[in-house]
Amino acid sequence: MKKIIYSPGEPAGIGPDLIIRLATSEAWENFRIPIITIGDPALFINRACKLKKKLKVLELDSIDNVKKNKRSLIQIIKVSKCKNTSAGKLKKINAKYVLDVLDYSIRLTVSNEKTALVTGPLNKETIISINKKFTGHTEYIQKLTKSDDVLMMLASDKLKVALATTHIPLKNVTKTITKHLIVNKIKILNKDLKSKFNIKNPKIKILGLNPHAGENGKIGKEELEQIKPAVKELRKRKINVSMPISADTAFSQNNLKETDAYLGMYHDQVLPVLKALSFGNSINITLGVPIIRTSVDHGVALDIAGTNESDTSSLSLAIKTAKKLI
Repeated sequence: MKKIIYSPGEPAGIGPDLIIRLATSEAWENFRIPIITIGDPALFINRACKLKKKLKVLELDSIDNVKKNKRSLIQIIKVSKCKNTSAGKLKKINAKYVLDVLDYSIRLTVSNEKTALVTGPLNKETIISINKKFTGHTEYIQKLTKSDDVLMMLASDKLKVALATTHIPLKNVTKTITKHLIVNKIKILNKDLKSKFNIKNPKIKILGLNPHAGENGKIGKEELEQIKPAVKELRKRKINVSMPISADTAFSQNNLKETDAYLGMYHDQVLPVLKALSFGNSINITLGVPIIRTSVDHGVALDIAGTNESDTSSLSLAIKTAKKLI
């Protein structure tokens, strides 16, 4: 039986709210796949009270004991105690709890076939207080699954964008972009577009790092020295990838129609476009790892945590996509 494992992320944010709001809605049973939430039952009971939602919690000893979703019932495996369950304000004392939940969720997904991991939003500030090397879900999943490389992709019904570099300072991007990195990222993207999305011959557009894709070396050399040599090697492997194109025209209507996915050079080069077109209706998918992992396309939203203002659309889409990909 297929199963979804949900790791809610930051307890002070809307991660717990979203699963409670879905569980108390008609959508819950319509997912037609059991959803196991990992976390402290007390957090969800307290948050449900704050949201004024009638919620029952069933604590499971094992993923094997999970039952079909039943409206207003959340099935939870407890792995750690959340020391502060209040909404809207970060508490560093919860950092270990957040990592305990994430660790367990990843390992549980790895060890169980026909499961997928869906994650809520994290706050890096809290986790870095106890793990200074933590940079995000994507890199952490790579580490725990012992994957050689990993690729972060965000997708909606309008476009798919992947990132050559993720959560690093902009000043470090230039030295990180290498021929080797580009080749590896495109190979992962091409492979998973075929295997996960059933695209027979993916059409991939790669963005230049510099304005106007460097203008033949007039505005930076990275396109000439790293990106174009990578594209030439990829084309020898029969991968349908463009030469680097300027980001300012890459997302025109004509380009969108003829592109299956884009590879951007850094986080904010492509994500503003996706979120402008599809915010709340897109998801994060981790490629290149031996598990299926999807996530919401937004942050912890501390300002609306503990209210009923959060939008469940992205989490709902993440669950539906994860189910399809299993």
